[in-house]
Amino acid sequence: MSQEIIIFIIMVGVFMLGCFLLKFPVSVSMMLASIMGAVFGLILEGQPLDLRQLVEGPFSMLDTILVISTAMIFMKVIENSGALEALSVTIIKRFHKHPAILLILIMLVVMFPGMITGSSTAAVLSAGSIMAPVLVLMGLDKVSAASIIAMGGLLGMIAPPVNLPAMIIGGGIDTPYVGFAVPLLILTLPLAVFSALYLGLKSAKAMKYDEVKEHLNFEIGEKYGFRLYIPIIVLVVIMLLAKVAKVIYDPGMPLMFLISAAIGFFTGKKINVFYTILSALHDALPVMGILMGVGMFIQIMTLTGVRGLIVVFCLSIPPAMLYLAAAISIPLFGAVSSFGAATVLGVPFALAFLNHNTIITISALSLIASLGDMMPPTALAGMFAAQVMGLPKYTDVLKRCMLPMLVLLVYSVVIILCSNQLALILP
Repeated sequence: MSQEIIIFIIMVGVFMLGCFLLKFPVSVSMMLASIMGAVFGLILEGQPLDLRQLVEGPFSMLDTILVISTAMIFMKVIENSGALEALSVTIIKRFHKHPAILLILIMLVVMFPGMITGSSTAAVLSAGSIMAPVLVLMGLDKVSAASIIAMGGLLGMIAPPVNLPAMIIGGGIDTPYVGFAVPLLILTLPLAVFSALYLGLKSAKAMKYDEVKEHLNFEIGEKYGFRLYIPIIVLVVIMLLAKVAKVIYDPGMPLMFLISAAIGFFTGKKINVFYTILSALHDALPVMGILMGVGMFIQIMTLTGVRGLIVVFCLSIPPAMLYLAAAISIPLFGAVSSFGAATVLGVPFALAFLNHNTIITISALSLIASLGDMMPPTALAGMFAAQVMGLPKYTDVLKRCMLPMLVLLVYSVVIILCSNQLALILP
């Protein structure tokens, strides 16, 4: 057994021991695994125990950490100003007689916080909790409603503009997070429509507006009107002008979020600026910690040769089996952490698929990695969706989501296979 394999087994073993047995946060477990990897690199390979490597690793994720922190501030402002609730009321008011359209729009509303923050948990706990009673009023049972919320959280974390697994994989192979918006939309929107209709259309019914009114808050929308949506519109316009049309200087996503958030302080309900920013950073702290742990983990894997070993192994898999290996191994490892799966397996598989279009391939691999948030024992999206709906068992949600998850896997693999042809027709 080679020294690299021994170090890899030790790093993964310490990581899983910290997560499952000691119940440490994922970020702490990754840090401990990285330290042990560096120590055994010294023992087995004579690698110098350079503390600089443990510091440089987290700093490689600084851009991503800035994006997630500023995005969370923007999301908190939108939530506290009343814009998210007003948007939900507007959608229900206009489409309560059209179950299919309403289901799709509810799915998009659930996805929205995940699209901004890159976190399935944020989507489930914010927009998911707002939409939960609406789904029940439409006639859906609790399991179906929880399944829609869970899939919305899952797809929201992958949809643009913020996709953390894609950023992690791209960072691992030195690919900047540029040009991902269209491929990610092609991946997530069809799956969002399919999942919403498959999970909810059979039970959904046209809603009686008089019954719905009792569960909705119309005061915010009536009081502030169109002003509530100005921060969202500003963010979309800046992104389109800077990243799509490229007619203005690109200020970077962190500054875009901060500009839009600053406007949001004056467009809706009165917001305590200090408390909102503090609350946003508190909620983002676990994700930022994971990203720092991921950076450290990748750095030590590279230093000790483990990363190269995994890449060589992935490249040695017969091409026909490579896609199956990615579709099975990445979600299974994602049961510990979808970000960890993107780190440990997403990066090597991206290198193994270098004969395909890189941006589209990374996008598809990030979608496969997102399934980790539905896999037990962690299953963040599924667990929290079950809690929102008051379900005692998460396993019912997992069973109901099996077909959408399988479709997601197959669709992702097909997109990878067709990535070069797809790249020719995309803008």
